[in-house]
Amino acid sequence: MVAIVDYGVGNLFSLKSSLTAIGADVVITSDKEILKTANQIILPGVGAFEDAAKKLRKNGLDKVIKELADGGKPLMGICLGMQLLLDKSYEYGEHDGLGLIKGIVAPIKDDVTSEYKIPHIGWNPLKLNGDSSPIFKYIQDGDCVYFVHSYYAKNCEESIIATAEYGTELTAAIAKNNVFGCQFHPEKSGKVGLNILKAFIDLKEENYADLSGDRFV
Repeated sequence: MVAIVDYGVGNLFSLKSSLTAIGADVVITSDKEILKTANQIILPGVGAFEDAAKKLRKNGLDKVIKELADGGKPLMGICLGMQLLLDKSYEYGEHDGLGLIKGIVAPIKDDVTSEYKIPHIGWNPLKLNGDSSPIFKYIQDGDCVYFVHSYYAKNCEESIIATAEYGTELTAAIAKNNVFGCQFHPEKSGKVGLNILKAFIDLKEENYADLSGDRFV
């Protein structure tokens, strides 16, 4: 079972429809006990970082997500959900993230010239970094995915698994052990996106059982 975290932020039903289309058993939930029984967890998100972070903390979902990730549960953050995996965001102030992957969230406009429109909206080819990540096993370098964002992950070089060119090399995807993040929307990226989701639901908690408990320190 794949659990999509329902915390009041995100396009949950299009994501559920995409997962159902590839044969996944899917539940949308904010129930901590259901999250604990899931095989994989997806943290979606659209909107403002501060609001999303507050909603996660309101019901203690931030703690359970971190505990499950630390235990080896495969976790994927999508769009704002990916940004929440990082240490901090500088979107209209300074706000703490989950701290599961080292890095910050910063405005794209500070790193591109004025000819590039913000938000970054549209299809871009992925440049896969180094050894192929397990979530990319069904896609190829140069496959295109769909982005909608004004902020992006920085200072996370050791965790970047894919980039996209938009006036600069934008972080497109990150990973650390059993935690993955996609800045783009797999559920809006056609067959390529479905193949990324398919690869993610192939992952099992036992794949990461030999990792030490300090995997995110």
